[in-house]
Formats: sequence, structure tokens, C-alpha cells
Amino acid sequence: MNHKLVITKYKDTIISSFFKGMEMVQVSLNPVNEDDILGNIYLGKVKNIVKNINAAFVEIGDGKICYYPMSENYYPIMANQPTAKQSMEAQPNKEKPSLNEYKIKTGDELIVQVTKEDVKTKAPVVSSNINLTGKFVALTYGKSIVGVSNKIEDTKERNRLRNLVKPYASKEYGFIIRTNAAYMQDEIIIKEINNLKDIYRDIREYGIHKNRFSLLYRTPPGYLRDIRDGYSDSIDEFITDDQELYENIKEYLIKHQPEDKEKLRLYKDDNYSLSALYNINNKLQDAIKPMVWLKSGGSLVIQPTEALTVIDVNTGKAIGGKKKVQETFLKINLEAAKEIAKQIRLRNLSGIIIIDFIDMDLQKNKDLLMAEFEEHLKKDPIKTTLVDMTALGLVEVTRKKVRKPLHEQIM
Repeated sequence: MNHKLVITKYKDTIISSFFKGMEMVQVSLNPVNEDDILGNIYLGKVKNIVKNINAAFVEIGDGKICYYPMSENYYPIMANQPTAKQSMEAQPNKEKPSLNEYKIKTGDELIVQVTKEDVKTKAPVVSSNINLTGKFVALTYGKSIVGVSNKIEDTKERNRLRNLVKPYASKEYGFIIRTNAAYMQDEIIIKEINNLKDIYRDIREYGIHKNRFSLLYRTPPGYLRDIRDGYSDSIDEFITDDQELYENIKEYLIKHQPEDKEKLRLYKDDNYSLSALYNINNKLQDAIKPMVWLKSGGSLVIQPTEALTVIDVNTGKAIGGKKKVQETFLKINLEAAKEIAKQIRLRNLSGIIIIDFIDMDLQKNKDLLMAEFEEHLKKDPIKTTLVDMTALGLVEVTRKKVRKPLHEQIM
């Protein structure tokens, strides 16, 4: 099956869609003129500290106030203060300081990275735990470990990658080896590591001397992050019909992913747009409808709320006249599990997701459903965890929050 990343413009929005054949699997929308701050690094200023929730609020410029959880930030990088690196080197056997050993106070200036976008009434979240992401590895400040993506299951390959990257870690930072690194040539991975180290060094050494609210590092635009973060080895083509986007992507690939530059193609057809060819607009509208029909006649009802997303599985037309009811329930639930995993990724649902499958009597059927569901969820490039089935038969899933859900992007 041909896998493509289709990147096109619609009015003032850049739409980046991942297709397997003609099926849209993942999509993100990025307004052309919107200043996307997710992943950006700033020299911020501590506006105030709220002790009872052990958090601070940090301004990153233009009155933009962000939430800073102090319990998760052991090594803040502050201007005009002893560096966390010096503190770590002075205590080489100490994995973490006591909570808030390196205290921040109102008025301090510190380097922070935006880790979560603002969601409705919630402010953006920033962190001192700087994370610089490449295609193959991510540099992680404050953690000297070398981790390997759980999606790389080959033990021999995991060991090879860990041994390759380990010499480049320090007491100040470590690395997370991403799924894309599997079976990749050593020199390509090492080149990216050295590039990330150079970026980090510039931020670290020069950032604390900048004016407050300075932007120290700008994350690539969303459509370029989709190229970086996708499983590019399984993508056959990057296609766009916009000349400006084509030039931007070409420049990015030459600089950061030269092994993928031959995959880029400029679509030209004055009579039929790329969006029309892949029916993107209609697929986007379908992806925000609350109801999804299953081939069996059953259906899903997907309802995002402020705190979580609820997905209800209904028998619909599938149960009429069926004698073997439990077998029918299992069949519908298995079909629903596959479709739910697809919809979670397509709609970019995140946080807590509760699924109300159809009740089944046999434990072996419940176990089969959970096993199948977990396999489908593993295909998601964003960390997605199947937690458990409760006593009431509700299934809980958690998915890492990265960008806004699709329905909010469209709005």
C-alpha cells in the first residue's frame, strides 16, 4: 500500500494529511499566520509562585502567562545564577536534588520550553526540562539516561542503538532514541546527535544573556514536524501542490533529512487540485462528526468533554434477528476496537479516553477484546496506553497530549 504525506493549503490553513492508499490516517491543521509556540524555547520571567499547588506562573512575552509545575523541574536554567550543570557536577552521584533545592522566586528569569498548548481555559505549560527533538533521537536536558523507544522490539537492535548513543550522553543531558532510528546507519544518527548538541549549547550558553522574553529556539512549523515525527521510512512520498511549501520542505529535507529528499514531489494540475484528488475537505468534516458507522451495522458515538473523551459502542442495526448474541457482541466490539484506535489518531484525541464497549458475559471474550485493542493502539506514533477495564466494563485509555484535538484545530 502506498503511504503518502499530503501537504496543501486551504484558504489560510496548511493541512498536513497522512494517507495509507486513499484512507486518511492522521491529519493536522496549521493556520498560515498563527504563531505556534509548542516546542519553542524562551527566556521567561517568573511572575508569581503559588505555594499550595507548588507551581509558578512564567511570562514568555506579550503578556502570555504559562503554568510551570515546580515539582517536575529539578534543574531550572536561570540567568545570573549558578548553572544546574555546575550543581550536577558538584554532586555526581545525586540523581535528583531534594524538591526545589534550586529554588526560583518571583522576578527570576529562566529558560523554559512550551510543552503543552493552551486548551480552552487552561494556560500553556512550560518546563525547564529542555527537549530537542530530531528525527532519530531527542536530547533531554536534566536526564542523563539513554532510553530507547518501546516500539523498537528487536532486543539486538535496541542494544546496538543504546551502545551507539551512550557515549554522547553527559551528566547534563541524555538521549531518547526514537522509533525512526531502528536499523539506521550509525553515521546518520551520530550526525543528528552532534547537531542537537550544538543547538543545545547555543541555547544554554547564550540564552541566559539575552533580553527577557527572547525567543531562543523556534520549533519547525507543524507540517515540517509531521515530516520529522512520522515514520518516514514507511512513507513513500511527500506531496504538495504549493510552490512555497515545496521550497520550504525541500530546504528542510536537505538540511535535516537528506536521506528523504528524493521522496518530495510537487503536484501540478490546473484542473484538479490536490485537495480534491484526496477528498480532504469531506474527510475532515467526517472526522469531526460525533457518530461513526461500522460495517457490521453497529456505531460509535464520540463525545469530547473538558475533562475527558467518551466513546460509546452501540449495536445499532447489527443485532436484529441474531441468535448467537454473545458472538455478535464480540464481533461488533472487535470491529469497534480497530475503528476506535483509528479515530483516536485521526481526531488527535488525548488525555483520558473512556470507552463503553458492549457488555459481554465471557471473560475470554473480554480478554480477546483487550488484547486486540492494545495491538491496534500500538500503531499510533503518539504514546497511547491501554490502562484497564473497570468493574463496570468501561475501558480506560490515556494518550499523550501534544497538539489540540482536530475539532478544535478546525474551529
